[in-house]
Amino acid sequence: MLNISWLKPTADQNIFLSKIKHLFKKPSDGYRMAIGEVLRKREIVTEKELLDALRVQKETLNRLGRAVRVGQIIVELGYASEEELVEAVNQEYRISVASLKDDIKGKVKERRGGFIEGLPAPRIPIWLQLFAATMFIIIITIFLLSFVTLRQQKERLYRQTIKIGRVSLNYFTSNASVPLLEDNILRLNTLIKDAAAVEGLIYAIIVDHNRKIKAHTDIRKIDTTFDDFDNVKDVKKQEDFTYFDYVSASGEHILNLTRPIVFKQKILGEVHVGVSIDFIKQLINKERLTIILLSVFIVLIGIAIAILLGFRFSKPVSQLVLATQEIGAGNYRHKIVLARNDELGNLATAFNLMGGELWKNSLMQKSFGKYVGSEVLDMILVDPESEWLKGRKNEATIVFTDVRGFTSYSENNEPETVVERLNEYFEIATRSIQDYGGYVDKFIGDAVLGVFGVPIYHQDHVERAVRAAIDMQTKFHQEKENGKDILQSIGIGINTGIVVSGNIGSANKMEYTVIGDSVNVASRLNGLAKSGEIIISKSVYEHLNDLVDVEALLPQAIKGKSEPVETFRVLGIKEKHHAQDQK
Repeated sequence: MLNISWLKPTADQNIFLSKIKHLFKKPSDGYRMAIGEVLRKREIVTEKELLDALRVQKETLNRLGRAVRVGQIIVELGYASEEELVEAVNQEYRISVASLKDDIKGKVKERRGGFIEGLPAPRIPIWLQLFAATMFIIIITIFLLSFVTLRQQKERLYRQTIKIGRVSLNYFTSNASVPLLEDNILRLNTLIKDAAAVEGLIYAIIVDHNRKIKAHTDIRKIDTTFDDFDNVKDVKKQEDFTYFDYVSASGEHILNLTRPIVFKQKILGEVHVGVSIDFIKQLINKERLTIILLSVFIVLIGIAIAILLGFRFSKPVSQLVLATQEIGAGNYRHKIVLARNDELGNLATAFNLMGGELWKNSLMQKSFGKYVGSEVLDMILVDPESEWLKGRKNEATIVFTDVRGFTSYSENNEPETVVERLNEYFEIATRSIQDYGGYVDKFIGDAVLGVFGVPIYHQDHVERAVRAAIDMQTKFHQEKENGKDILQSIGIGINTGIVVSGNIGSANKMEYTVIGDSVNVASRLNGLAKSGEIIISKSVYEHLNDLVDVEALLPQAIKGKSEPVETFRVLGIKEKHHAQDQK
């Protein structure tokens, strides 16, 4: 079967695999990984060989408890010589070492300008990155909310304090005008005493127009001269009162409100009310403590959630990294067990499907390679859609072989023996055909159809076909001496001419094959060949008449031909040039 579109991974699979490798590739593990990357970059080792060496290094570390240099392992595995590795390291890092035993790491550090610069980039696990990001978001959010909330709370409390002071101020000015006019100090102080019980009120002062204190919460200051407050800044006026805040001699933060006492549009004096602002700070501090405790609680919950999320995401990523390494090492049957109903679950499913497809493609490629040979297989894999698959005429040489008396042999022997001998016959025939540059087109019962000249053209395809047939018969004869008589009962027919080659079949079943009169003639010649004989046509003989020893046979009537066909029995071939050397 030669419908080879499945022989290699699709472009999407290759892109997907390369992105996965790039996305989940572990950062360099210091010098050990760095030298491996250098060797891979310079194509001294393949990525599979590098992964093999790193796997052996890990196993050695687990077994012996000490690390072995990856370069040494590569040399021991036979992937490269020590000279190649030393030369690559010297060129890459611009240093001079004589062997892998030298202090390569130290010299690289010296070249890079110090220990710190020579350190590998730190590896930060994805769970830690998610944890840090989550914590950063939570802390910033709490900080901003706390800042805004406390600021707004402070402003509201300040406005509330002004309101409280204003209510007291209005009470005094409404009730102090008449007593002040009458100079009734007792009544004025009774007003002050009643208001002093208001929470947060520090003082209340009634002053006449001569700046004499007529009433005060501190009775010692009654009848003294009122002195202006010190260090007053930013006095604000609102409607009929003014206010400002200041720090008293005792260090207390006070909001002072002042309003004149008016009677019949005449100013009799003024009232001063002092309200403590420190209680605002106390309330804010209480709020801040509550917010801090709440924040700590939220952070602890956030830490737990961040760690859970981190491991929830990092675990499947680690599985994907491992799966990528396994796929890269050729283990296409590796599966990811990930029961998740999200994008990572979809990714794992897609990865498993890709691995399954790659595994099937690998099996197909290996199986197909047994029939067409490495040269043809490489050609197909490079260009699966090549024109030669779509049908064209070529000159080719057809080799047809089958077993004489196979029907009676199969009836007289056990099925296991028949299959075993048949497989040995096919193995020898296939190997000989491939060794001389041909490919096995198909097996037809006990017959083998070999083709030379297509799809890869060799100028000496006729000679290659005859040499392959002689090689086959020689090996069959050798196997006869081992008691395998059936291999001595094989006849071979060879013809050369124009054939039509290409993919032939239906949409569900296709095969690359050759058809035409030249194929039919080869089949008929095979029918004329007796056990151990090779019969060739005149066209084959004319190509090799100075190279092959033959015995001319009587012209034979062949089905489909109006005239008898000249045939020749091959006796031998001159060892002018071995066809394998010309491949």
